[in-house]
Amino acid sequence: MYKIVSAIFLAENIKKIEIEAPRIAKKRKAGQFVMLRVNENGERVPLTIAGSDPEKGTISIIVQGMGKTTRELNSKEAGDTISDIVGPLGTPSHIENFGTAVSIGGGVGTAIAYPTAVALKEAGNYVITINGARTKDLVILENEMKAVSDEAYITTDDGSYGFHGFVTQKLQELIDSGKKIDFVLAIGPIPMMKAVAEVTRPYGIRTVVSLNPVMIDGTGMCGGCRVTVGGETRFACVDGPEFDAHQVDFRNLSDRNKLYLAEEKQSNETFSHRCRLGDRN
Repeated sequence: MYKIVSAIFLAENIKKIEIEAPRIAKKRKAGQFVMLRVNENGERVPLTIAGSDPEKGTISIIVQGMGKTTRELNSKEAGDTISDIVGPLGTPSHIENFGTAVSIGGGVGTAIAYPTAVALKEAGNYVITINGARTKDLVILENEMKAVSDEAYITTDDGSYGFHGFVTQKLQELIDSGKKIDFVLAIGPIPMMKAVAEVTRPYGIRTVVSLNPVMIDGTGMCGGCRVTVGGETRFACVDGPEFDAHQVDFRNLSDRNKLYLAEEKQSNETFSHRCRLGDRN
């Protein structure tokens, strides 16, 4: 069992959970993730390690309550426990002094972009961050991103805060201003990552995305997380999760992520029904 040290909502349905996991805290690097089960009968879900405190022996994850398991996880509070956590898994982010590096987070993807932005800054890069959300109330980690940025921008789809528009529009604006950009990391919804790749492609800017396919064991055994990169099959859990954005087959990724929508919907509805019954008791 792994004890939850703290659990706070950062925005609607988005919760930051700090968990005692001393071995993982000591070894984790930017870009890596854990596989966890909320309880012994639960499914395994992959979640990026948003941060760690080796001295306290804790790791932090940021969870958006969308499906049954993530909603169940977000119902946990400090003092509660999680059944299983395995990690750190995945290949760490490739970090070097690129020059000017842009770290882009879309929605809860900011939780993944943040630790890589920290590592890029520590490597001596001039770091620009673009933190995107649908609306002001869904912006997360604003202060944390600013703290590691030489330039920090917020974008909202509805214009309720920061730049009115998408992260891609702000990125294009930076490019058009003549700013030399050497590296771009983009993490978020699949359409956003694909759009970022198309913005940077004509300029030959090295661009990396962190992929989010269906993942079952996180060790390369099941093959569920296979993605097509450069015309070849790769496993996101062991070969990634970060890949060259200009080589990713985003259509294939999107189609595979839709394979279990019906089952996910049914599981979510069953969980909601059980929660309503619990509220009546």
